[in-house]
Amino acid sequence: MEEKKTYDNLGFARLDTDRKRRTGFPEVVFCSKKPDEYLLKIYQKLYEEDGRVFGTRATKEQYELVKTVIPEIEYDPISRILKAEKKSETSENFPNQGKGLIAVCTAGTADISVAEEAAKTAEYFGRNVKRYYDVGISGIHRLLDIEDELQEADCIIAVAGMEGALPSVIGGLVGCPVIAVPTSVGYGVSEGGIAALLSMLSSCANGISVVNIDNGYGAGYIATEISRLRD
Repeated sequence: MEEKKTYDNLGFARLDTDRKRRTGFPEVVFCSKKPDEYLLKIYQKLYEEDGRVFGTRATKEQYELVKTVIPEIEYDPISRILKAEKKSETSENFPNQGKGLIAVCTAGTADISVAEEAAKTAEYFGRNVKRYYDVGISGIHRLLDIEDELQEADCIIAVAGMEGALPSVIGGLVGCPVIAVPTSVGYGVSEGGIAALLSMLSSCANGISVVNIDNGYGAGYIATEISRLRD
């Protein structure tokens, strides 16, 4: 009996090519700090295996590098997402493409890069996403203006730095799960996002979960799992 191949051993990396079967999500590449040769081989192999490949925390230089072997590659400098997908493979890989609704909110425009990482992750995994940026509580009327729209979401990703109060306020307004994302935005005692993280972990609002500082990808992944349950 032939043994099923569950990963590809490239010597420097063991690519988990069986992950999509086990979990419903293919392996994603964390691009930061990867040597050029390793990054090229990883992108090539995953693209060959799945017809699409998705990476986070990429640089423009890495985009130019990967483009030499995958001309279809796309790079977004705001989210730092580096992805390629054969359009003919989309429906086969993600049959639930364009389903559900995830709302992504930010307290300010300085939080958008993390929010876009979350939003583009959820979109890549087949979810509909609506963006509501710069609705922080320093001008709470902006948030209250979209309350009815937020009520329609399967879940909400709330991204904030400074004192990180946005998820708590949203959690007191809506009936769906809220994923709080602290960002490393703020002055002095914010300590690179620690203040926002502790504030979110200490929230008195119900239904809030918290991911790590600047972890837009993690929030987008969890939101996708929650949204899939609503299908």
